[in-house]
Amino acid sequence: MIDQAWAAVAGEGEEPPAPLRVTGPPGHLPSRFPVEDAAVACVGAALLAAAAFGRRRGGAAADLTVDRGHVAAAVRSEALFRVDDRDAGVGFAPLSRFWRTAGGWVRTHANYPWHREALLRELGVPEDPERVAAALAERRAGEVEERVLAAGGVAAAVRAAAEWREHPQGRAVAAEPLIARRAEGRAGPRRRPAAGLPLHGVRVLDLTRVIAGPVCTRFLGPPGRPDLPPGPADPLLGKRSAVLDLASPAGLDALRALLHGADVLVQGYRPGSLDRFGLGFEPLVDRHPGLVVVYLDAWGHSGPWAARRGFDSIVQAASGIAAAESADGERPGALPCQLLDHGTGYLAAAAALDGLRRQAEHGGTHGRWLSLARTAWWLAGAPEPALAASPEPGPLPPPWLATLPSDLGPVTAVAPPGALAGRPLRWPDRATGYAADAPEWLSR
Repeated sequence: MIDQAWAAVAGEGEEPPAPLRVTGPPGHLPSRFPVEDAAVACVGAALLAAAAFGRRRGGAAADLTVDRGHVAAAVRSEALFRVDDRDAGVGFAPLSRFWRTAGGWVRTHANYPWHREALLRELGVPEDPERVAAALAERRAGEVEERVLAAGGVAAAVRAAAEWREHPQGRAVAAEPLIARRAEGRAGPRRRPAAGLPLHGVRVLDLTRVIAGPVCTRFLGPPGRPDLPPGPADPLLGKRSAVLDLASPAGLDALRALLHGADVLVQGYRPGSLDRFGLGFEPLVDRHPGLVVVYLDAWGHSGPWAARRGFDSIVQAASGIAAAESADGERPGALPCQLLDHGTGYLAAAAALDGLRRQAEHGGTHGRWLSLARTAWWLAGAPEPALAASPEPGPLPPPWLATLPSDLGPVTAVAPPGALAGRPLRWPDRATGYAADAPEWLSR
């Protein structure tokens, strides 16, 4: 799987820049799918891409290592995050779960208030799990999927893998590469001085939410619908955080100024949803030549569902993963971590690093496209592991945790996985809070 991930990042036939050594025993993330191997492959691809870009900047051949236990902790980082020794992870809301319907099962996602309100509005019931269950029991799963979506909510019927393979969106996802790549325009290469770390001085603009995009930009170091509560949060590690209202002229001007100074832009919204702000790939080629742009979405970049809302748990439900992970053959199950989010996030970080390297070598504006559904297809097609399925991940050793100061007290978080040139990666010295910073670049 490491070979497959690296080929997706760099292209078939390109040799890795250095050997990658994987340490530690397996068995931390038991599943019917090779979840742990896939997670190691995604993190490994990001480390390899960092080494390749670092070598381009004059770095020596890298000593790359990654530990299985550390990776297992990293892909569950939101569950292990603590502020002042209090659990600060964001779990699932009471209405984000599997429900039995008159025909099959359905999975809803109601963590955000506007999605919860859309679900309740469509069902015509108050915020009461028993009333929701009764309303859903009278409908069929496919009907719930379509009507909740039309109301502005998020839901997916639980499908078997064979059903997903024959579904129009499943076929569209299967035809896409794990990482789609394009280079356009005649921008010259951006020259950078030699540096001890591959991304020293590189500016990354993060327009993402939830997990996959934040994991990507965390590895790289709108106001009416806030993504996070105030204070430090797991997705903000290694970042500064600001809020812009892009519907206002001032907010749009600030975004353009940030884009003018950026080297990498990562977008994690539905395809086309930010195009009205000039963030489609072709306008960026024209207005911000030389940028590396990474697009992340739930369902892929083609097919009838390309513009749908989606989350890791929803993609697991639709793609056959939840059905396969059932413990009793009846009620759907789930992967031992949100691997589609985390794995896609690390692959996106690798794609950004590869784009930076190729821009430095050949110039141009580089685009990369990834999706949770395509990562799910890759995972489902890999050989099954020898380990039996388990509802709980294995024990996670404490050495992978780091403590950082913040305005609200000490923060405990999973350290970034892996080591470059024999040096373990680490977070910056302080954890910031959501919307705590001005929307401007620091000096390089």
